[in-house]
Amino acid sequence: MTPFFSTNSCLGIYGLGKHYTIRWFVVAARLVARLVPRAARSSSPRPRALAPIAAMTMAALAGCASTNGLAPSATVRDPNSLASKQSLANAAVTPAAWPKADWWRSLGDPQLDALIDEALGSAPTLKVAVARAGKALALADVSGAALLPRVEGSASSVRQRYSENGLLPPPLGGSTQTLNRLQATLTWDLDLWGRNRSAYEAAIGTAHAADIDTHAARLALSTAIAQAYVQLQRAYLQLDVAKTTLAERERIYALTRDRNAAGIDSKLELKQAESALPATRERILQLSELIALTRNQLAALLGAGPDRALAITRPTARTLEPIALPSALPAELLGRRPDLMAQRWRIEAARKDIDAAKAEFYPNVNLIAFIGLQSLNAGSLFSAASRAPGIGPAVTLPIFDGGRLRGNLAATDADHDVAVEQYNQAIADALRDVVDQLTSRRSVDEQRREQRLALSTAREAYDLAVLRYREGLGNYLQVLSAEQPLLVQESLDADLRARELAVSIDLIRALGGGYEPSPALANVVLN
Repeated sequence: MTPFFSTNSCLGIYGLGKHYTIRWFVVAARLVARLVPRAARSSSPRPRALAPIAAMTMAALAGCASTNGLAPSATVRDPNSLASKQSLANAAVTPAAWPKADWWRSLGDPQLDALIDEALGSAPTLKVAVARAGKALALADVSGAALLPRVEGSASSVRQRYSENGLLPPPLGGSTQTLNRLQATLTWDLDLWGRNRSAYEAAIGTAHAADIDTHAARLALSTAIAQAYVQLQRAYLQLDVAKTTLAERERIYALTRDRNAAGIDSKLELKQAESALPATRERILQLSELIALTRNQLAALLGAGPDRALAITRPTARTLEPIALPSALPAELLGRRPDLMAQRWRIEAARKDIDAAKAEFYPNVNLIAFIGLQSLNAGSLFSAASRAPGIGPAVTLPIFDGGRLRGNLAATDADHDVAVEQYNQAIADALRDVVDQLTSRRSVDEQRREQRLALSTAREAYDLAVLRYREGLGNYLQVLSAEQPLLVQESLDADLRARELAVSIDLIRALGGGYEPSPALANVVLN
């Protein structure tokens, strides 16, 4: 409903500030002071008619509480204004590149599928997000109740002595009576300026944001499990390297021992070969500990106890296909990432809070109606003579509030600006996230190519050094010199294989993890 006065037109003082609002209040107050006593003294219809005019003057004055100079300052950033064309220029592009909702199944590991499915069904962290969404929806219901009439019933039976000097004359005054009352009261805030409606819509926006947060929690949980699973696979790959190294060093030690017995090598070479064995066994123990800790981490992410970790076996996840990006970046990224969608709804809720705060500057009109029974005699309570109905409006006029309304509006404006700037930063972070993962994947691919060549060369050099050592043409120092690059490349191979998976998972997360908002939630428009 459009108000019959507003801060833009009230008494023609828009833009003149609080000083002129106070001046008009003084003028109107003097007018009311003159009119109301005259109306009270006169019995003629005309003077009595001036009392409603005075009341309307006060109502109009109440609407003049100044909002001058108060407005949100932040504006929503257009994602296309963020320069990213060159950074994304060399990426493969396809409309089908958006992740699927069950993206983890593309890793081809049934155990990982089972772990994530279990977590999404029972993990406490996800249930917390669901509970928060339920609370936000319940609070929206509470806010929506203010739009409807409220009916309350009451009953009382009070025995009391009535004062002889009170309103009631004797014989009732001075006697002790029991007042029986049975009443039903209807109250309805007419919400002429849309305050309750705006508050309800703000609560709905907050509920939408909380609901989308559950999808963000699902994505965070699934990617956390997948990343921990990749680290478990990396630990197993490193353990393979350590065990292979131990077996190879044991063979070299046996060969050195035979050469020492034949007088070819000294005891120094024998001790050097022997000292390498404990260090390798120590590395195996470290990796075994890491495997156990990572399995415990996975069990905790599931919301299960440590015994659940004992059933987790070696991962078999495979590398994902080469990365491709959607063709609609960056614009469609806003609707694909749940964190961005939730923040958009928080902005919308903040805007509705501003509308509600502005409506506080206008008079609040409540309709009150009641019907009941009152009697000093319980036997006559239900007789027609005991009826006590009533009806009338109740008007609250904000005139002088010590700056409360302006402070509240300024606070809601600030909340809006905070939400907008957080959203603007989130857009920049989201695009950076996508470009970072793309950059990392390109780097990993290039590192893999170089690493495969280096690993092949190091293995050939090591095999040649061992062969020469076995044939008596080389010495143990040459074996040690060839072994170190080989170990570095074998360890790097395990790391890069795991990182290839980790980067792919991070890109899936950066693209929203397959989230698609429902049409009702996707239609929020920010401008």
